[in-house]
Amino acid sequence: MADTAKLEAIIGWLNEKNAGNIDVYDVKNNSGYTDIIVVCEGSVDQHNKAIANHLLDMAKEHRLHVIGKEGIDFGHWILIDLADVVVHIFLPHTRQYYDIDEIFKKVADTKEQKES
Repeated sequence: MADTAKLEAIIGWLNEKNAGNIDVYDVKNNSGYTDIIVVCEGSVDQHNKAIANHLLDMAKEHRLHVIGKEGIDFGHWILIDLADVVVHIFLPHTRQYYDIDEIFKKVADTKEQKES
């Protein structure tokens, strides 16, 4: 389970590199692979790479386990898996094209409906 301090640290690290449009989705009740999904964006591919590399550096410094990372070479859509938190870093047009936020909103909404 993702603790609040870990999530706050990750969001802080994203903000340190000026990641934009940060959204957080609690999917723990409807996901078999993570508890929290964070979606954000950078302005260009190099910005996304800088965000991702900073996140990886800070995770290593704070001894967070990085399960996997994908997309850093191209920078259009980068995924960093920190076990209970998965971070997606997009270019704005790539994020819009895949509309991943809508998928995670539905997963999060399903959780809320089950609790009602």
